[in-house]
Amino acid sequence: MNEPALSARWRPLAWLAVVFMGVATLTRLVLRVDIAGSLPFSPAGDLRIFAIGAGYDLLALLYFAVPLVLMLWLLPKRWTTRPAGRALIATTCFVLLAALLFIAVAEWTFWQEFQSRFNFIAVDYLVYTTEVLGNIRQSYPVGAILTGIAAMSVLVFAATARWRRIGVDESTFLQRSTVALAWGLAATLGTLLVSAEAKDGGANAYADELAGDGIYQFFAAYRQASLDYDRFYRTVPDAEADARVRRALTTPDATFLGPTGIARSIHNAAPERRLNVVLISVESFSADYSGTYGQKFSLTPQLDAITSQSLLFTRLYATGTRTVRGLEALSLSVPPTPGESIVKRPHNENLFSLASVFNAHGYHSEFLYGGYGAFDNMNYFFGHNGYEVHDRTEIPDNAVHHETVWGVADEDLYTLAIKRFDADYAAHRPFFAHVMTTSNHRPYTFPAGRGPWKQHDRASAVRYTDWAIGDFLRRARSKPWFADTVFVITADHCASSAGKAALPVFRYHIPMWIYAPGRIAPGRFDGLTSQIDIAPTLLGLLGFDYQSRFVGVDVFQQAPDRALIGTYELLGLLKRDRLVQLSPHRRAVTLAPAMDDDRLQPVVADNPDTTFEAISYYQTAAHDFEHGAMALHPRAAAATARSVP
Repeated sequence: MNEPALSARWRPLAWLAVVFMGVATLTRLVLRVDIAGSLPFSPAGDLRIFAIGAGYDLLALLYFAVPLVLMLWLLPKRWTTRPAGRALIATTCFVLLAALLFIAVAEWTFWQEFQSRFNFIAVDYLVYTTEVLGNIRQSYPVGAILTGIAAMSVLVFAATARWRRIGVDESTFLQRSTVALAWGLAATLGTLLVSAEAKDGGANAYADELAGDGIYQFFAAYRQASLDYDRFYRTVPDAEADARVRRALTTPDATFLGPTGIARSIHNAAPERRLNVVLISVESFSADYSGTYGQKFSLTPQLDAITSQSLLFTRLYATGTRTVRGLEALSLSVPPTPGESIVKRPHNENLFSLASVFNAHGYHSEFLYGGYGAFDNMNYFFGHNGYEVHDRTEIPDNAVHHETVWGVADEDLYTLAIKRFDADYAAHRPFFAHVMTTSNHRPYTFPAGRGPWKQHDRASAVRYTDWAIGDFLRRARSKPWFADTVFVITADHCASSAGKAALPVFRYHIPMWIYAPGRIAPGRFDGLTSQIDIAPTLLGLLGFDYQSRFVGVDVFQQAPDRALIGTYELLGLLKRDRLVQLSPHRRAVTLAPAMDDDRLQPVVADNPDTTFEAISYYQTAAHDFEHGAMALHPRAAAATARSVP
């Protein structure tokens, strides 16, 4: 009996569908086994993961198979019997198979780094291919992996040859058009009716991630490159949001400059001290790496050694899980508004920043980075917001002890910094420098001979990072500017971001030492503190008077007892025993936060006042950036923003 005309024509598509679903299911199974320690096996739970996952896999298949669908639709009937036509179909099938296996391996490496299926980070990585591909080459045996993918592709392709060959094709163009139209309609409806968040809502965030499909999640993240707060999140009347944020910023040192808005004059009772400031934000530096913060086997002996001479902040929380979020919080003192960080958004020039305050007091402000600052738009952002930028391009190759695709070794960055500080001292000008490190980043390599540590190991990279800070401070102590310098050592974000909860609070806990012997009294501040409070607290310690539009506060004026944490989509207000979590589709839920370890964060009774406070913080910050109120000169900036089409 002859095979139906349409079936014969579309056999390669049926083959691809079976292979795709098989690889997708196997990928999910491998990731499921990998996370077994954090997500115990359960019949009901695993059935949910694989059932929902199959639905997302089918949606991803609709996108992935489009090239083959178009070819099988448009290829003339006579070509299906010719060698050239069959070779074209076979080549397309092989390329799609190889791409599918490559994506599966890429998902595994991405999961190892982020415990997540592809998301907005993967989308970002497409923009910075030099750094990302270089990091992959330095971190993994790329040649062996590609050889393995090629060999597996050939094996699967040959073993399934008879199931993908077109049979006797008697289909008409109209019949083929019906199939292609139905395929396109299904893809369109899937895009419009299904959201990436529909899988969420399980008790464990790992389960929600596993239920997704990496290819689908990638396309979804690409579509949501920008998240408008008013469209996606719960709101309150603007006047109420403004009033709530003003109340949170009402401190003894502040006088508001108008009846609305957060602009205020800060007056310190203590006299101004024109001390130099070096702010070091260490890449991926979790508090629990340090013995100072309770780590039994401390990875930071150099920093532990200065603890007794430092002002220590024990309950400090980063705003986000990426470097640009830390840079945003440290320079602008703003909550993590949804979507991209302000560091990477359009119209982010001439904002009110920490550097703008120092510059107004006669300081020379600099941003120093060991890599190429074009990455993540860092050079542009800092260069247009009061900082003089210095990066890898200023470090001669013969002065580099070690380098990865991300940048030079931390010790080489500190050599550049010391050179800049010497120049400022010679010019008789106080300096403020924000130094961003890179060594504590995959591939976790560093100069040989710095300690008995192995390469390509995260713990060893932390030990080297700590060694480099100790070496920097030793060199700095010999300089005439050391006695008049405040060193602030903190993190951009933690080393890991995933957990059983969607916003795992313990993953945001970062350290901070303020070290200035004889200038800043040592001690501990144990109040709940956000990364956005660092800038105003530092200015308070220096006794600065200034006009502020920071959302953070000087914690020694009035302890805020809150922290603001977020991801690309989730926004959180952390209190002592409550976490208000805002998410798209105007959802707001109150959770019991897991402060110390990887636990679920169960839903608890809502406190409307705390929920409205959370909404107010994020709504106000989003509106202020959109309408130019964060600008150094807000009226002019707002007028400019309104004129932009």
